[in-house]
Amino acid sequence: MKSIILTAAAILAITGISTVKASETKTPLAITVKMDSAMKVQQDSSQKVPVKLEELPAPVTTTLKADAYKDWAATDAFLVTAADKSQYFLINVKKGTEKAFIKINKDGVVVQ
Repeated sequence: MKSIILTAAAILAITGISTVKASETKTPLAITVKMDSAMKVQQDSSQKVPVKLEELPAPVTTTLKADAYKDWAATDAFLVTAADKSQYFLINVKKGTEKAFIKINKDGVVVQ
């Protein structure tokens, strides 16, 4: 009887550990998933101008084709001028049903 209880406890422990490991996801660090409305308030203080994807500078498109972002498809882009006059491209991306955005400056460097 004790061996059955110990075996059942061991099986439950192993199942619990593998369930935790299976639920972990890995995404590139530079991609920020849209999750709350507070981000809109921050973006509204900036000037956003729509940009066609085919009109993005070459360094920006090169960054989008990098291994870290190759699974993400760009849907639309904006040229954002912040309050401090700095500029970057805000590119909305999609992978399956997951949506996110990437900020890239004109030199192709990802902005955090």
